[in-house]
Amino acid sequence: MIDALLETARRHADLHCRGGVAPTPIAGLTVLRENMPTALTYAISKPLVALVLQGSKRVTMGGKTFDFGAGESLLIAADVPTVSQVTRASVPAPYVSLVVNLDLSVIEGLVMEMGSAPYGMGTPVQVDPTETEVSDAALRLLRLLDRPDALAVLQDQLVRELHFWLLSGRHGGAIRALGVADSHAHRIGRAVSVIRSEYARPLRVEHLAEAAGMSPSSFHVHFRAATSLTPLQFQKQLRLIEARRLLLAEGAGISDAAYDVGYESVPQFTREYGRLFGMPPARDIKAAMAKVRAAA
Repeated sequence: MIDALLETARRHADLHCRGGVAPTPIAGLTVLRENMPTALTYAISKPLVALVLQGSKRVTMGGKTFDFGAGESLLIAADVPTVSQVTRASVPAPYVSLVVNLDLSVIEGLVMEMGSAPYGMGTPVQVDPTETEVSDAALRLLRLLDRPDALAVLQDQLVRELHFWLLSGRHGGAIRALGVADSHAHRIGRAVSVIRSEYARPLRVEHLAEAAGMSPSSFHVHFRAATSLTPLQFQKQLRLIEARRLLLAEGAGISDAAYDVGYESVPQFTREYGRLFGMPPARDIKAAMAKVRAAA
């Protein structure tokens, strides 16, 4: 099953991959391909499942590091900051993975239909063997890309089936918590959505706690349990990651990037950027451009 899924994913990547990413017309479904090991990538991902089909990757969250490869799946069950790196890839055998962004509306509907079952926050990042039912549903969904007429009719039900098997499998408890309206995971998710949309503005914890339906003290405890960060730390990392994207992908100037993400002081931005990424922005940009030229 993994071999067939790999072949289908590689064929799609051959046609559509740009910068390691091959989007699909199916919302939330992306194929990733890298032909060589990569530099460190910093992100605050939304909840997702990544099915690794070839090669291997390392993801670090907080003090925990996860190494995984073909036949395994990575679950990110909360908006947590991660540092990732493809560790095994080559032109003959590239790193290939299928990334499924978890659709909370689909999960909520399935949880209501599937009835009561255990759920819990657990570890926000988990790695487990990919289950056969998940691979099968993913393969049938990906094969629809070659049949646009069928895709229009069958897409929604196959996306729903894929989520069903994820809920029914090893990752089910953590994913189920995202679809239970009164769970801590669901409440913290509402607050995270506020931070994502307003990250450049001054942060009021009382506003976030209200969005989560919690007292400020309870909110702090559950936010840190879910994301490994305080709300202010989360906002700071989100600002810095977005600033790095502006610098590297859009060619923004350092001061422009700093002000765009909400900093009022460029020296403070430079200091905090260096703490997170290991070097100040000017050196980081220069090193990244050198790597791009070397790979060309």
